[in-house]
Amino acid sequence: MSTYLIGDVHGCYDELIALLQKVSFSPDNDTLWLTGDLVARGPDSLKVLRYVKSLGPAVRMVLGNHDLHLLGVYAGISRNKPKDKLNELLSAPDADALLNWLRRQPLLQVDEEKKLVMAHAGITPQWDIATAKACASDVEAMLSSDSYPLFLDAMYGDLPSNWSNELTGLARLRFITNALTRMRYCFPGGQLDMFCKDAPENAPAPLKPWFEIPGPVSETYSIAFGHWASLEGNGTPQGIYALDTGCCWGGNLTCLRWEDQQWFIQPSSRPPREDEPAAQ
Repeated sequence: MSTYLIGDVHGCYDELIALLQKVSFSPDNDTLWLTGDLVARGPDSLKVLRYVKSLGPAVRMVLGNHDLHLLGVYAGISRNKPKDKLNELLSAPDADALLNWLRRQPLLQVDEEKKLVMAHAGITPQWDIATAKACASDVEAMLSSDSYPLFLDAMYGDLPSNWSNELTGLARLRFITNALTRMRYCFPGGQLDMFCKDAPENAPAPLKPWFEIPGPVSETYSIAFGHWASLEGNGTPQGIYALDTGCCWGGNLTCLRWEDQQWFIQPSSRPPREDEPAAQ
C-alpha cells in the first residue's frame, strides 16, 4: 500500500500511464496524489480526465489554474486558446460528465497521519492549517454549486494581494484561488506577488519564493506542490516537494513514493520547447 505523488500531467496521458506502470501502481491498494493541472498544453487531456476519474477513491487530487481555466471555457466565460489543445475534450460526448466531476474536486489535500499537505501552487505563509482548510472549502463550495459561473467570471485578477480575515465575497475567493493555484512569489510579509515569473536566482528583491518565507503550515507539515515547472524540482527547503518538472514542455513527469522517499521519472515523448515553463 504505497502513496505516489505526481506533478502536473497537462494532458500527457502516455507518460502518466508509463510512469504508473514503472512503479507498479495498483488502484486497489495504492493511492495516487496529483498536483493539479491535469489538462492543457499536452496532447491528451480527454484521456487523462477519463482515466483519473475512473480511478475513483484511489486518487487524491487538487485543482490547478489550468483546470479552472478549462472550467471557465466550458462555462463560456474564458477563451479557448489553441495552444491548450482542449477541443477534443470540449467536444467529447462525455464532456459534461467529466467537467462536472472536475469542478467538484478539491483545492487542498491534507493527510494528518502523514503530516502532508498538497496544493497546486503551495500554501501562503500567511495561513495556518485551519485557515487553509476553511479557505479551500469556500472555493470548493462555490465551484460545486449552481453559481459556479459567477465565481469563474470573477476569479481572474491579481488583487487583493494580502490576506485578511476581513475579506469577503468574490475578492476573498479570488485571493484564495490565487494563493492555492497561481502563487509563486511573496513579499517578506507574505503578500502575494502575481507578476514575477523569473527563476528564483533572478527574482528582484524583496521577493522570495513562497516556500522560503516561514509560515505555520510549513513548520508542521510537509508541502507538495506543482505549478512551477522552471524549478525542475530543485531548490526547495527540506519538507517542500516541487513536483512539476515540465513534462508538457519536453521535460519529465515526476513521481515521489512517499513511504520510502524514492523518486521516479518518465521522460516526455515531446522535444523540449523554447517557451518559458514558468509562464504557465
